[in-house]
Amino acid sequence: MEKKQLIILGSGPAGLTAAIYAKRAELDVLVVEKNMMSGGQVLNTYEVDNYPGLPGINGFEMGMKFREHADRLGVTFVSDEITGVEKTEDGFRLSGTSDTYESRTLIVATGATHRHLGLAREEELIGRGVSYCATCDGAFFRGRDVAVVGGGDVAVEDAVFLARLCRKVYVVHRRHELRAAKSLQARLLSMENVEMVWDSVVKELTGEDQLDGLVVSHVKTKEERRLEVDGVFVAVGILPNSDLTMGLADHDEGGYLKAGEDGITSAPGLFVAGDVRTKPLRQIVTAVSDGANCITSVERYLEQ
Repeated sequence: MEKKQLIILGSGPAGLTAAIYAKRAELDVLVVEKNMMSGGQVLNTYEVDNYPGLPGINGFEMGMKFREHADRLGVTFVSDEITGVEKTEDGFRLSGTSDTYESRTLIVATGATHRHLGLAREEELIGRGVSYCATCDGAFFRGRDVAVVGGGDVAVEDAVFLARLCRKVYVVHRRHELRAAKSLQARLLSMENVEMVWDSVVKELTGEDQLDGLVVSHVKTKEERRLEVDGVFVAVGILPNSDLTMGLADHDEGGYLKAGEDGITSAPGLFVAGDVRTKPLRQIVTAVSDGANCITSVERYLEQ
């Protein structure tokens, strides 16, 4: 395959936006996607209510709209699982299970994966009461009872956010003390509609087509308790899909590729967009912004 000016690795909102902007900039671009369907995590989102101009859009429909836009512009896509990325003298070489690809520049938009609880029916109930993003889905549970699972900064921030919207918030944590910053803990523990469920783990998700509760088990006494909630927000960690770039550019201690809003990494010609980048807010709208910003950076790099 001929060397491209740009390869985009990943086809979620960040990768698709980068592809759209690249094509409008008349760059010779190729998108390599692991899955047979573009869209990334948004495909599994039942409803998106915080993307400007498209309130209440179905996540699958949004992903398809992004892809259709790229298709209309003539973006080239290939489905392949990339197993290795190496720096060459004047660019990058990507080794896949089906082919090898070369480019002058590379945008990594491989996203991140939320840690799951590993419970039966967890996948089935995603978007039907099970969520991994309070800022994305919290508004759907206004005035209702919910639970947050976790004890770190993200879990506590989620619980504080939800406590302002929901009637009651249970915080289920496997230890008897939180790992979050003390200032966050103080804010959470001062909220009257928050109940801490210490030393406990979620054992079962209940409900047929929609979540209607949790069964939690005390880690010491093994005593079980049912929490009647309409939603559970799982905040037990997130894993960036950054294995391919380890050793190529700087990552933070969590494995995220270090870059500012311009997407420029420590490796010349390597850019990053979306959830795999170091940033405080991981949302569709910030992923889209990353994709657009990266193309400006790519253009400047190629001009040099």
